[in-house]
Amino acid sequence: MTAPLVDAVPVLVVGEALVDLLRVGDDVRRIPGGSPANVALGLGRLGVPTALLSHLAADDDGRLIESRLAQSGVRILPDSFSAGRTSTATARVDAQGDAAYEFDIAWEISRIPELDGYGAVHVGSYSAFVTPGADRVLELATRASAAGHQVSLDPNIRPQLLPPLRWAVARFEALAGQANLVKLSDDDAAWLYPDVDPDAVLSRLLELGAGLAVLTKGSEGSLLAGRGGRAVVASRSVPVVDTVGAGDTYMAALIACCLDVDLAGLDATELERIGEFCARAAGVTVSRAGADLPWRAELG
Repeated sequence: MTAPLVDAVPVLVVGEALVDLLRVGDDVRRIPGGSPANVALGLGRLGVPTALLSHLAADDDGRLIESRLAQSGVRILPDSFSAGRTSTATARVDAQGDAAYEFDIAWEISRIPELDGYGAVHVGSYSAFVTPGADRVLELATRASAAGHQVSLDPNIRPQLLPPLRWAVARFEALAGQANLVKLSDDDAAWLYPDVDPDAVLSRLLELGAGLAVLTKGSEGSLLAGRGGRAVVASRSVPVVDTVGAGDTYMAALIACCLDVDLAGLDATELERIGEFCARAAGVTVSRAGADLPWRAELG
């Protein structure tokens, strides 16, 4: 399968939504963000019915997030509005288009929702590690896996927000053990598994139970590993404005491509086609400012 279908099974995304303050020189833009929220937005724009469970306040920032996601077809579950304030992150973009973040966050889940009606669940980023909400994320992923739902994971490591490495790796592997689909960036892999080469990292993810493991390497492309083969996919050569949201775009495209797919049956050729679609989607995002993920019509 090389492209998502508009009649795909519904996806529940669980994790943070926040407002990014994007600073490029003296220019400041206020943009709804957060890795899981961006993944939800990307899925919605690809035509996948999507709901988000997050931790928001009924304040101006919360309404800004809700409005943007709604415009992309994403529904925020009512239990998401349980926070006293909506979290923020300041992104400072350097001359190469790379972003560094400063966070003002809180993360909790007021209630684990019923999973009936969803075909897939996505979790990740700091919401998979920051307590008290992280414990409920693990519980939800475990329930979803036991019920036969596809579970995807993207740790999107932010070291300044995470507990000590040993604890973080244990939590990551506990979640990865429930996941069918796991994506790491090369920075994620280097932090979680220092001095371990990419192929060995992918093998570890498959050992933990993933049907498909992916490692993205920015401009150097991505590696995809399944039980039926492996593939190396080049990134798209495009003018880079900034890299904000590129990994989330890749993740959204990856989930969309893998809905209702037997991951264990994918061979190297099919993995390459999936990786190429994800690279094309990420190429659109890096070609414009902020986490402005592509719509399905933009991908041909």
